[in-house]
Amino acid sequence: MAESNRNVWAPWRMEYIVSVGGGEGEAGCFLCRYAAEPQADAANHVVLRTPRTLVLLNRFPYTNGHLMIAPLVHVADPAELGEDVLIELALRLRDAKRLLDQALSPQGYNIGMNLGRCAGAGLPEHLHWHVVPRWGGDTNYMSVVGDTRVIPQALEGTYAQLCQAAARLGLPMATMS
Repeated sequence: MAESNRNVWAPWRMEYIVSVGGGEGEAGCFLCRYAAEPQADAANHVVLRTPRTLVLLNRFPYTNGHLMIAPLVHVADPAELGEDVLIELALRLRDAKRLLDQALSPQGYNIGMNLGRCAGAGLPEHLHWHVVPRWGGDTNYMSVVGDTRVIPQALEGTYAQLCQAAARLGLPMATMS
């Protein structure tokens, strides 16, 4: 097959490319911007917020309910974090799993952190964990053939489900606007 015939056009991906490609440092970091804007938590899909951490929906998810867990402090390496922040991040990881279990009932998880652009980090200067819920059969021919994912629910619907579950679980909810 000719190279030009193997393209699957995904113009919505340009929003992601532009959003992460701009500024370096805190001024260009969307996680730092979200940390400074608690009044915009709902618009930014921040589900949980504590004085040191954020848990938010990934705007460009691998699967429905794909969460990110980030410290409020702008660092690239876990070695730069104090133990108090590391412990709180681990607690938010536990909360994120409980939240997804309650709201979406996944059958498994991929949990990880990409450190450095060559490791796949889209925002290498502000570390964050990915919590990706998984279900049997959640990958299909689209991701194999076209490197395209089918997400079965809009972010707003998933956000509402996660916020309801957070309230039921008594988790540190984000500011609702």
